[in-house]
Amino acid sequence: MARVCDVTGKRTQKGNQVTRRGKAKAEGGVGKKTTGITRRTFKPNLHWVRIELPDGGMRTLRVAANVIKKGSARIKFNGHMITLPLTKATRGRNKRRLDALGIAKTSR
Repeated sequence: MARVCDVTGKRTQKGNQVTRRGKAKAEGGVGKKTTGITRRTFKPNLHWVRIELPDGGMRTLRVAANVIKKGSARIKFNGHMITLPLTKATRGRNKRRLDALGIAKTSR
């Protein structure tokens, strides 16, 4: 499965990790020297969230953390772009605990 946000399209990016040594000139040194440049990947902070659709159904999306922080997502539904609130998916032990207590998780 690709590591891609379903809302914003954020995906893994490539970049460099630059290792330097020495003391900066501003601090009285002779300057920083680059000792190594290594390729690395920057991965998006993705989470699974459930969105309640207007027809009562649920859709599970993999979205970036900044989408969750915003609290809503624009998705395509029945050929139109609509904005819907997000709810974090409850799974496993936490879901069983909430069901046993009779607590329904509400949307943000």
